Amino acid sequence: MNTKYKSGFVTIIGRPNVGKSTLMNHLIGQKIAITSSKAQTTRNRIQTVYTCEEGQIIFLDTPGINKAKNKLGDYMLTAAERTLNEVDLILWLVEPTTFIGGGEQYIIDKLKEIKTPIFLVINKTDIAKEEEILKAIVAYKDKLDFAEVIPVSALEGTNTDDLVKTILKYLPEGPMYYDEDTITDQPERQIVAELIREKALRLLDQEIPHGIAVVIERMKTRKKGNIIDIEATIICEKDSHKGIIIGKNGSKIKEIGSTARVEIENLLDMKVNLKMWVKVRKDWRDSELLLKNYGYNKKEL
Repeated sequence: MNTKYKSGFVTIIGRPNVGKSTLMNHLIGQKIAITSSKAQTTRNRIQTVYTCEEGQIIFLDTPGINKAKNKLGDYMLTAAERTLNEVDLILWLVEPTTFIGGGEQYIIDKLKEIKTPIFLVINKTDIAKEEEILKAIVAYKDKLDFAEVIPVSALEGTNTDDLVKTILKYLPEGPMYYDEDTITDQPERQIVAELIREKALRLLDQEIPHGIAVVIERMKTRKKGNIIDIEATIICEKDSHKGIIIGKNGSKIKEIGSTARVEIENLLDMKVNLKMWVKVRKDWRDSELLLKNYGYNKKEL
């Protein structure tokens, strides 16, 4: 092994929908974090691992940082902010705009309090002109000191190799924390639940996805080992939402299930028999007990 092997922890932060999960999925070469255009897509800290000959980078993809509106929002904010002092490097992902609004200012104020090196990563360069990117760099550099400023396109993979090389320069010498074939510490059940939630996020009306959670009730491989049976429950907050999730003659839940099943089969590399139900749990996002039951336990952060 290289005597100067580098390893360390890197957190990716930013407002919702700036492309944090897309970037992480691209860097590790496999889909672990779910993506959608709706806020609150990522709810937990998701740890993924990038390993190469020079070193190992453990990425923490965090929920988008914005002010909490309920106990779930409070959990997500804690998950995001707690990583800032625990890592070797922070990647702050922003869009190529000169507008620095309240959400960005909130992040700037948080980052001013910490000593961890910060990279400003300007994402979505595939849809921005060069002059817009340069103006954005000037606007952000005026607000905070950055160790590096790197423009990328998470969607197309532009400049992501340079990003990885630069990250490794800043990491300390250290051990390989995970085996080289490990790409995440997420349990399979959790990834499966998240893949189902992603399809629901994409296929449902705008206001409903914020109020859903997905619980895997059962996940068992058949004796021959070629099919896995999965039973999942989609939790929602209102009876009217339940009707929309199920759809006319069950059409919507079938669509969610069939699109999720394809990705779950790719993930697990076997045939999947997926059964889903919908349950109503009013105001679950403000119930500490239900939040814990659905995998959002503050004490585990």
